[in-house]
Amino acid sequence: MARDYYEVLGVSRDADKDQIQQAYRKLARRFHPDVNSDPAAEDRFKEVSEAYEVLSDPSTRSRYDRFGEDFRRVPEDYDERVGAATGGFGGGRGGFGGGTRVHFGRGFDGNVDVGDIFGDIFGGRRSGGYGPIPGADQEAVLELTVEEAYRGGKRRLGLDGRSYDVDIPAGVIDGQRIRLAGQGGRGSGDAPAGDLYLVVHIKPHPRFRLVGRDIYVDLPVSPWEAVLGATVAVPTPSGEAKVKVAPSSSTGRKLRLRGAGMPNARGADGNLYAEVKVMVPSKPTARERELFEQLAAESSFDPRREQ
Repeated sequence: MARDYYEVLGVSRDADKDQIQQAYRKLARRFHPDVNSDPAAEDRFKEVSEAYEVLSDPSTRSRYDRFGEDFRRVPEDYDERVGAATGGFGGGRGGFGGGTRVHFGRGFDGNVDVGDIFGDIFGGRRSGGYGPIPGADQEAVLELTVEEAYRGGKRRLGLDGRSYDVDIPAGVIDGQRIRLAGQGGRGSGDAPAGDLYLVVHIKPHPRFRLVGRDIYVDLPVSPWEAVLGATVAVPTPSGEAKVKVAPSSSTGRKLRLRGAGMPNARGADGNLYAEVKVMVPSKPTARERELFEQLAAESSFDPRREQ
């Protein structure tokens, strides 16, 4: 049985949007495989991303709150079907017209069990003459580079001998689902087909590391740039940008480019963090060695004492 999404994020069921987002960002930074070498971190990160994707969308969260882990399998016209199957119960005490929350496997007034009524639909069987059966929802993995995920756009995808035209939203993140309505399993009779969900997997990048919507990149600088300060180029998914390295910057210092991370159609864009990495010449010239020797003789700086 899948874990409760609220439990996954460590929030209460009445948590607001900001609390859900804060919980996700905290966990994403902790379990992202690029920053956590624990073999179980990747699975945990995907679980956290899936929970956030569901609970951050008001419509999807509402369906999840109502139907639990079966929320993707419940037909859109569920209430109408239940009303028809039970003789048209509407707004009464045991009916569904008033927005009563239904839990599968539990009976309601009149001793009618909802799980029994719609077991044929969810299990892919027909019984009792309830009519055509909607098609099942399906999932497939959609692999993207960081740049493709950043830009979004249209893409044609071949899957099981079929072609799909996919609109990829700019700024999709690892574990996010893209819904292709009516592109899943076929229904019986005149029933609609299920939906196809493309689960985004962002491939490892030689430069960029993603933590949620934030992007991290190493920024190599020379010893003199680190000491004196400099304006240097830093790569981003949208092209090269310039950043100012402050004087006396040591390895590990992070420079933030606000809003230069992954785009977000539902809120604030992520940030890009350029992490200073002081580099030295692998093969210094005779003159460079002479200057470094002169610096060593004149400087009183001791990095081990400064810690």
